[in-house]
Amino acid sequence: MEISVIGAGYVGLTSAACLAELGHNVLCADRDIAKLELLQRGELPFFEPYLAGIVQRNWQAGRLKFTSTEAAVSRNEVIFVCVGTPPLHNGDADLSAVESVARTIARTAQGYRLVIEKSTVPVQTGRRVRKTLEIHSSRRLQFDVASNPEFLREGCAVEDFFHPDRIVAGVESASAGELMREIYKPVLHGFFTCPVHEQRCKPRTKVPLVLTDINSAELIKHASNSFLAMKISFINLIADLCEAAGADVKTVAQGVGLDRRIGSAFLQPGIGFGGSCFPKDVQALVVIAEKMGCDFTLLKDVYAVNRKRIDLFIEKVKRELWVLNGKTIALWGLAFKPDTDDIRFAPSLEVARRLVAEGARVQAYDPAAMANAKSQLPSVTYCENPYQAAESAAAILLVTEWDEFRTVDWERVRAVMERPLMIDGRNMYSRNELASHGFEYIGIGRGVQSQALEPALVCA
Repeated sequence: MEISVIGAGYVGLTSAACLAELGHNVLCADRDIAKLELLQRGELPFFEPYLAGIVQRNWQAGRLKFTSTEAAVSRNEVIFVCVGTPPLHNGDADLSAVESVARTIARTAQGYRLVIEKSTVPVQTGRRVRKTLEIHSSRRLQFDVASNPEFLREGCAVEDFFHPDRIVAGVESASAGELMREIYKPVLHGFFTCPVHEQRCKPRTKVPLVLTDINSAELIKHASNSFLAMKISFINLIADLCEAAGADVKTVAQGVGLDRRIGSAFLQPGIGFGGSCFPKDVQALVVIAEKMGCDFTLLKDVYAVNRKRIDLFIEKVKRELWVLNGKTIALWGLAFKPDTDDIRFAPSLEVARRLVAEGARVQAYDPAAMANAKSQLPSVTYCENPYQAAESAAAILLVTEWDEFRTVDWERVRAVMERPLMIDGRNMYSRNELASHGFEYIGIGRGVQSQALEPALVCA
């Protein structure tokens, strides 16, 4: 199929490259000229595992091309809208970029167009897009509007595209539904070569296609992300209770997660969720609900719990180090999660700012996100590796659970530190393992009475 993707950010570029990998001819457009020039040189504007190879391969094969928005919407029948919808000051979504694309389609396109929202948007945005297309079209444009929310996790977006839990498509007509089936046919039915596993893939079970109305499809995305954020805030509250009661949250989470009705995903306590989705989607759903007269106090509390995680983490640091002024502190990790360079709403930013404000010298290392962090945190010293970050440090703060931090030489780390103290904001490490290397260990929700034990699954 001939497909246009408007927006070359995380969602747009990943979707465009993966659609090309499935065999479609894809035009990817963006209003950022510098970004287009970068892509046309075969370079990526951000880090995402496996994506660079897919972009390069399909660009060289001619299945993936980069162009202007006007050229993309004028040529192809299927148009994915993947532009940013950042939060406004009141938590509502800024839909100016979505409206701009709709206006461009109305002015430029001729013939039939299937306009597919892939950006995360509030419910009833599809109606607004339809109205904009009707008002600004001078050629009596024939079109359908559809909603196809993305569920791509940064750090494993390529894997998520080719092996989704489900594909959601909100449509207005049977013909639009058939086009959506055709677009995703290789994924729905398998028999494609997966670039992650580098083998011919057929799903163990057929990927569900949730074919529904546009309003329901738009709500599925916000509801999904808000529910997952609620799980994170819930387990963080349980972590606080574990610390007060002398229990171990890792054992509690393991026991809870083994219940099939609950599951273990997103039951990892820490210093809170960040990134481009959870914070803004929780706020957006609250605003959406309030506009429609629904009380979503529950989600307000979810967001409040998340914001408080930084306060509690800084309190742990102060409790252990007493006075922060003049002390050197190592910050391991800056990205909001591993395997990405994204620092949007990353807890590390606020942690670093608080430490610097207290007079501490912060030495940071992240495998991918330091370039992005420098403009946000100019007072931080950026290091070449975790060992350099730990030099003369009174403590290491683990804020992003990169695999690289699992395999460090602890004897080497201890030798360069002023005090061998690990404050683990992600509960990545074993207390006993670090103690064997002479480290003091402080985790999240690891109560005093459970310090001698590590969670273990015992099979009778």
